[in-house]
Amino acid sequence: MTTSTAGSSLLSRFAGGCLGDERTGVRGKEGGEWKEKWMQQGAVTPCTSPTRSHRDLKPENLLLDEKNNIRIADFGMASLQVGDSLLETSCGSPHYACPEVIRGEKYDGRKADVWSCGVILFALLVGALPFDDDNLRNLLEKVKLGVFHMPHFIPPDCQNLLRGMIEVDAIKRLTLEQIQKHTWYIAGKNEPEPEQPVPRKVTIRSLPSADDVDPDVLDSMHSLGCFRDKNKLLKDLLSDE
Repeated sequence: MTTSTAGSSLLSRFAGGCLGDERTGVRGKEGGEWKEKWMQQGAVTPCTSPTRSHRDLKPENLLLDEKNNIRIADFGMASLQVGDSLLETSCGSPHYACPEVIRGEKYDGRKADVWSCGVILFALLVGALPFDDDNLRNLLEKVKLGVFHMPHFIPPDCQNLLRGMIEVDAIKRLTLEQIQKHTWYIAGKNEPEPEQPVPRKVTIRSLPSADDVDPDVLDSMHSLGCFRDKNKLLKDLLSDE
């Protein structure tokens, strides 16, 4: 497939643009229509998993396919997290990064993703960001304080959810499981499921020999931390199972 063909295929697959486009953008007071798009499709789920975090969630990284279903993109800053280990690399976009990342502290990437999701949900509902300033230093200070105005037109149960997600104290911040049990989330489950595109089949082939394994890719996988035994990793890559 040529570069131009691949580009055309990608553009057609995500013909709806992204949530950061002017064409879609944030919907202000009408943002409630995105409730099912954001929560029902579980856009948080693939990022706030037991072992994986995205670390750069923002509207520009939420693509819309031809059915206006949300698809998460750009996992360049994603990280695997083993057990109770914490991450150290400060990354993400200032408007969507959580306070502990801004402060340069060790952090739980999954809790950082929950904060980002809360900021995005607020933006979709309100049409503005909870923390904003033309001066970067002032913006970061606002994020660290975590004080924002909650518009009166947001339903009380949704306000409660937003406050739980955009919580400065990471220990008190809602987890994915708590979000899924929240009344606002559960109410959205009664709405019609969005139409899903026809799933694509992916062909997977085994590698003939160790010579076919890219050493740079192998080193990168090993460096993630969850593949500590490099020899076992190589063996698994060559296995037909």
